[in-house]
Amino acid sequence: MACFIVPATEAIVTTVAQKVIKKKERNENNKNSDIKIRFSEKLKWLNGMLWGGSGLLAFEHIWHGEVTPFFPFLTAASDPADRAEMLHEMATSGSAMAILVTAVWAGAVLVSNKLASSRKTEEKKAGATI
Repeated sequence: MACFIVPATEAIVTTVAQKVIKKKERNENNKNSDIKIRFSEKLKWLNGMLWGGSGLLAFEHIWHGEVTPFFPFLTAASDPADRAEMLHEMATSGSAMAILVTAVWAGAVLVSNKLASSRKTEEKKAGATI
């Protein structure tokens, strides 16, 4: 019913964080940016995953008539019994989806960091042999 709200909320928070971090990185002029991917770029990956998933879920809920263009927007919010079920779905399914997407992103960040560090050591070895 409203499980897409949890990842969408996380997407809003991470988008704001990305903008702030990107501005801070730009001011610092990081000299190692040629090898290492900046954290703001990695947050952009998470934002894309969260916004994309939330958008698809919202579309699916609109398609099934669970989201309407008029107040209260969520059909389950109009009935107190449905409201409790909606909040339970948000707490279980929505949180699980947001956590899973964030965990997959964290795995991608770890892999990218490992690849960047191995590339850096290879370049150091190549520079030392010349």
